[in-house]
Amino acid sequence: MTATAPPAGPATPFAAPHGTHEVSNQAPPRAGLDEYGANAPLVEAVAAFGAEWHGKELHGIGGLVGSETFQRDAELAHTSPPVLRTHDRYGNRIDEIEFHPAYHQVIGAAVGHGAHTAGWADPRPGAAVARAATFMLFAQIEPGHACPMSMSHAVVPVLQRDPEVGREWLPGLLSRVYDPRPIAPAGKAGLTFGMGMTEKQGGSDVRANTTRAVPVVSDADGRAHLLTGHKWFFSAPQSDAFLVLAQAEAGLGCFLVPRVLPDGTRNTLRVQRLKNKLGNKSNASGEVEFDGTWAVRLGEPGRGVPTIIEMVNHTRLDCVLGTTAGMRQSVSEAIWHARHRSAFGARLADQPAMTAVLADLALETEAATWTSMRLAHAYEADGGEQEVLFRRLATAVSKYWICKRGPQHAYEALECLGGNGYTEDWPLARRYREQPVMAVWEGSGNVIALDVLRGIARSPQSLEAFWAELDGTSGVSAVLDAHIGRVRRDLADDLRDPVAAQTRARATVEGMALALQASLMLRHAPAPMAEAFVAARLGEARGHQYGVLPRGTDAAAVVARHCGES
Repeated sequence: MTATAPPAGPATPFAAPHGTHEVSNQAPPRAGLDEYGANAPLVEAVAAFGAEWHGKELHGIGGLVGSETFQRDAELAHTSPPVLRTHDRYGNRIDEIEFHPAYHQVIGAAVGHGAHTAGWADPRPGAAVARAATFMLFAQIEPGHACPMSMSHAVVPVLQRDPEVGREWLPGLLSRVYDPRPIAPAGKAGLTFGMGMTEKQGGSDVRANTTRAVPVVSDADGRAHLLTGHKWFFSAPQSDAFLVLAQAEAGLGCFLVPRVLPDGTRNTLRVQRLKNKLGNKSNASGEVEFDGTWAVRLGEPGRGVPTIIEMVNHTRLDCVLGTTAGMRQSVSEAIWHARHRSAFGARLADQPAMTAVLADLALETEAATWTSMRLAHAYEADGGEQEVLFRRLATAVSKYWICKRGPQHAYEALECLGGNGYTEDWPLARRYREQPVMAVWEGSGNVIALDVLRGIARSPQSLEAFWAELDGTSGVSAVLDAHIGRVRRDLADDLRDPVAAQTRARATVEGMALALQASLMLRHAPAPMAEAFVAARLGEARGHQYGVLPRGTDAAAVVARHCGES
C-alpha cells in the first residue's frame, strides 16, 4: 500500500512545523533592578539607624546583585555544587574542595564590598547597620556564600579579645580581597573563617563533645595543642581557619585550627565527606576528623563555651538577617509574577484574594526588616551597656521567631507563582529549601527558646532592657499594650515554676518577638503598614495563614510599597 503525501497549500497543518504556539502571559525575568532602591523599608531603616552615609555603595550593590550576570552566577553556583578531592592523582592527601568559578565570583564580590567584616574594619557610627544591609543584599540573591561571610564576621570579636592570637589573623580577615588559595595564612591577601562545634553524639549539647586536646610539650606558652576526634557539622571547610570546641585538661576549651600551617604544610584536617544538604548547594559543609591536628587555644582554659558564645551571638544575628533577605526575595518574586501575569480576565496582582496574600507577605517582610536593622544597630561599637543588655535577649527572641516564619513565608510566595514556583528553574524553590537552615543553625527552636529563659535568669537586667525598648510605643496602640501586658503577666507566672516555664517557652518567646516587631513598626513604618501589622498579628481578627487580613486593610497600598518597580 502506497502512502499518500498530504496536500500542499496554506491550509495544511504541516506548513509551519516550528510555530506550534506563541509564548505569552509569562512574567519577564526579574533582572536589571537596583535591589536596594527597590526595597523601601530597607532604605528607610538604614537611614533611621544611622547608616545613610553608606547609601551610595548600597545602591551600587543593589544594582550588582540585581543584574542578570550576578543572578546567573548565583544559579550556576547551585547547579554546579562543590566537589571534595580527598587525594591528588599521586595519592597524596589534600582535602581540597573545588568550586565552580561562579561561586568565586559571588563570594569575591561580597568580600570586595565588605559583607564579611566591613563593620569591624571601619567602626564608625552606623557601621554595623551598613554591614548588615550589605550582607542582606548579597544573601537575598545567593544564600550559600553567606555562611563563610557570617562566620568571618562573627569571629572578629573573639579574636579581638585574645590579641596574642588575633594579631596574626585579624589583618587578613579585615581585608577586602578574596583569596581562595590553600597556602600559609601569612602569604594570603585575605582570609575567611569557618566553625565546628557539634559532634555525632551531642549535637547542640556541646559539653558532650569527645574531641580531645593535648598540649604540645614544646610550647612554652601552653597554647598549642594537638586535637584528636571529629566534627559532625563543619561549616565551610574550604576556609583558612576554624574555631572548634575540644576537651582539654581544664575542661571544654575553644581552639583555632588553621587549614594550612605557617610553614605551608597542610594541617591534619581530614574531610570525610560533604553534607548532602536540603538547602543551598553552592557552599560546602562537611564532616571532618582530627588526628594530631595542630591548634592554638583561644581564651582561658576550660572556658570554651563562654569564649565562642560571642561568635554564636553574631551568627545568630546573621540568621535573622539571612532569613529576612530570603523573605525579601520571596515577596519580590511573588509580586513581580503577579504584576506580570493575568488570569480570568485580570492581572493577578489586582485580584483581591491575591492582593491580600501579597500584602500579608509584604507586612511580614517589613516587620522582619525593621527588626533586623534594629538588632544590627544594637551591635554598634558605641552602643553602650543598655544596647548590650537589649541585644542579649532580643537577638535570641528574634532569631527564634523570624527564622521560624521564613519557611512558611517562602512556601506561600512560591505558591503565588503556581507550577512555575515549584520548579527549580525559578529561585523560590531553592529559597523554600534554604529557609529552614536559619532556624536550625546556631540553635533550633527549643534551644533558642530555652536560651531566652536562661538569659533572663542570669541577667534580669536584660529583660528590663527588652521591656524598656517597648516603652516608646506605650499608649500608642491599645492592642499592643494589651498584648505586652499579657506576655509580662504570663512570664512572671511561668518563672515561678520551672516546668511551666519550659513548657511555655515557645509561647513566651513568640509573644516577646511579636511585641518587639509591632513596636518597631509603630515607631518607624508608615502608619497604614504599622496598623495593618498590629491588627493582623495581634488583633482579634488575626488569621493562621497568610492572606487573612483585618477588614479595612488597604492591601493594594501595602503591595505598591513593596513592588519596587520604576
